[in-house]
Amino acid sequence: MTENRIHSVNGAETLLPGLPEPGVPQADQLIELSVRRPATGVVVLGVSGEIDMFTTPLLRSALDEQLTAKNDRIVLDLSQVSFLGSSGLAVLVDCLHLAEDNGVGFCLVSSTRSVERPLKVTGLGDVFSTFPSVSAALAA
Repeated sequence: MTENRIHSVNGAETLLPGLPEPGVPQADQLIELSVRRPATGVVVLGVSGEIDMFTTPLLRSALDEQLTAKNDRIVLDLSQVSFLGSSGLAVLVDCLHLAEDNGVGFCLVSSTRSVERPLKVTGLGDVFSTFPSVSAALAA
């Protein structure tokens, strides 16, 4: 998004949020979310694309919806994520705490460098239950 500058009569400048520029991708074009239910009370939330400041609100909304839907277990499949930024890590940590508070099992599927590296560098790889595949996560 761009900012539109509005000049008032007295010369003061005001910033207003602008409309998206043509050709600039929107958050829902940079991330794709899918939900499947392989068993009663179990949800696999698949994510593909980039998880950054721009797309984390969509991810957070999807996770909040699943965490409040009385599921027993949520598997977050990040195997198709091409980038995981600090805002995405913050959402994951917040959702882990919310899951723990609500008695919901929460684990990650992470098999790519783009997810493994941020988890390792921040020490969060030791905090989350991680699995190399969805089938391994479901079998655990």
